[in-house]
Amino acid sequence: MRDVILSKPAVELYKILKFEGLLSSGGEAKAAIDGGLVKVNGEVETRKRRQINAGDIIEIGSEKLQMRLG
Repeated sequence: MRDVILSKPAVELYKILKFEGLLSSGGEAKAAIDGGLVKVNGEVETRKRRQINAGDIIEIGSEKLQMRLG
């Protein structure tokens, strides 16, 4: 599991996937979320703009990200 430091309290899910390099673009990140390929805290998440906060865990494929506030 990889730690991700958030610069502000809430960040949209698709932006984290893009900025962390898990997907190459915002459009690709949105398509993966629409396709049910992304989990937040163990549950499939289909809201692209879901606000992600410190303590949340994002999973896509074999990647797991733990959110922390920096």
